Amino acid sequence: MSHCLPFVSCNPIETTVARLGRPIVPHVLDIRPNCVSALTSFRSSRLLRHATTINAHIASRDANVTGKEARSEQWMVERADKLKEEVCALFETCNSIVGRMQLVDAVKRLGIDHLFKEEIDYTLSDINAREFISPSLHDVALRFRLLREHGFRVSPDVFNRFKGNDGRFNSGITEDPRGLLSLYNAAHLLVQDEPELEEAISFAKHHLNSLSGRTDCKPHLIEQINRALDVPLPRAYRRMETLHYMPEYGQEEGHIPILLELAKLDFNLQQHVHLKELKAISEWWKDLYGYMGLSYIRDRVVESYVWSYVALYEEGSALARMIFTKIIAFIILMDDTYDSYATIEECRKLNEAIQRWDENAIQFLPDYMKKLYIALLKTFKEFEAHVHVDGQHRIDFTKKEFQRLSAYYLQEAEWSHENYKPSFKEQVALSTITSTVPLLCVSTTVGRGDALTKEAFEWATSDIVATIACAKITRFMNDIAAFKRGRKNRGDVASTVECYMSENKVTSESAFTKIDSLVEDEWKIINQALCESREVLPAVQQVRNLAICATFFYGNRKDAYTFSTHLQDTVESLFVKPIPI
Repeated sequence: MSHCLPFVSCNPIETTVARLGRPIVPHVLDIRPNCVSALTSFRSSRLLRHATTINAHIASRDANVTGKEARSEQWMVERADKLKEEVCALFETCNSIVGRMQLVDAVKRLGIDHLFKEEIDYTLSDINAREFISPSLHDVALRFRLLREHGFRVSPDVFNRFKGNDGRFNSGITEDPRGLLSLYNAAHLLVQDEPELEEAISFAKHHLNSLSGRTDCKPHLIEQINRALDVPLPRAYRRMETLHYMPEYGQEEGHIPILLELAKLDFNLQQHVHLKELKAISEWWKDLYGYMGLSYIRDRVVESYVWSYVALYEEGSALARMIFTKIIAFIILMDDTYDSYATIEECRKLNEAIQRWDENAIQFLPDYMKKLYIALLKTFKEFEAHVHVDGQHRIDFTKKEFQRLSAYYLQEAEWSHENYKPSFKEQVALSTITSTVPLLCVSTTVGRGDALTKEAFEWATSDIVATIACAKITRFMNDIAAFKRGRKNRGDVASTVECYMSENKVTSESAFTKIDSLVEDEWKIINQALCESREVLPAVQQVRNLAICATFFYGNRKDAYTFSTHLQDTVESLFVKPIPI
């Protein structure tokens, strides 16, 4: 049995797909052209074991497509290449600031911005350098959001023209639902000490909530409003937003048909690749699980891949996604061992072995842990073999974070063993590390080659303020979701919710309100990091993606990672169902 990462394929179809810069998933096992094998593996995973209609859907996926849907992958790539050239021409010929902003926004929301990174960077840099005054709230808010998302400093004073002498927003803009929605989304990129943007969120939210029953609003705009009220656009998971936005974009006045066609082709081409990745990682996990023989370990390989897919959706990240998913798998192995099975003495031995990171340390371990430990060391060696020599230091940093996580898992086990009741502050300090985010932040740098600059990597491993903010968001949202489900956190150790309730003698709802406000504070820290240095922007955006993971999995007080029925429809949409062309 081999746990090796896949080797690079020379398959001509995959080579053709690479022409658009798409990640290539090599052949770990034979991958049939129609992906039936991959879909079978996907279908039998824990994530979809309760789905009643998935079998028929998968079986008919290729048999029932006709016309343009049945066209070959080769045709789709060639057509996408042609459309890409036409979109590049749009960037060159569009002269108005508003038109250029609308083009960038559409390209981003349709999920094809990875094809036009240089064009987008140039366009936004130029827009930032130019003065812009407009009576349109939508246009002003759109500019604000696009520039802040890309690391440009923009003053909230740009919204003053929509306020009266009393400093409050004019009542007239309440009749502009599109402008209100844009204001609401833009204001969620606020940083600390920007009360005017907090006021903008409150004002826009109040009036947007009253629009759902209005008949004079276009249905697709109402859908966008409802989604934003659930999850503001800057915090939404990009790929799912793309799926929602594609049919809506086609209903917008002045939409550009070639953008929509390219988005559909690009989504389907990437879906082919991601399905192969999912098959490869599922087979790897199946072999690893059988080798270790640990029945107490949760089967979360599909969920783990979805996490990596949310965090590393961009092009050229195939190797990074595979490594990231495997690291999550070993986090689960370690977590379940510390939390659910091992005695306290066995926990201490496991941590000692991980701190040594040496095969000779196997002598300290009980028999059932030995294969787990050997598999961990072997997998990291395979990471080293598949990463360029210049990237070895990134694996070293990842090892150190893995060792730190182990030490903190042991501390939680010690607290549980001693029946220790931590304060809220103590629990936050410990559980931000056991949220696994510091390890995951470093892990996202492995296997990305030149996609991450030296400056960006150094920021990712040294500037922990934004990383800890992301970790707190993840921990707080996870703990609220777990509390709502009645799931106890790590044996007898109280969660942050329980610690806050006990310490302040308040109800769970009061604790939720307080912790929700803390989550908002942490988002401000991440937003601030976006505008600090354009040299490290890719690393900051990666941290932001991990915070979006928390919203994706734990939003609305649910835990879609532990209780994966919440993910069934989402995963089918992302990996199984192609978009009709």
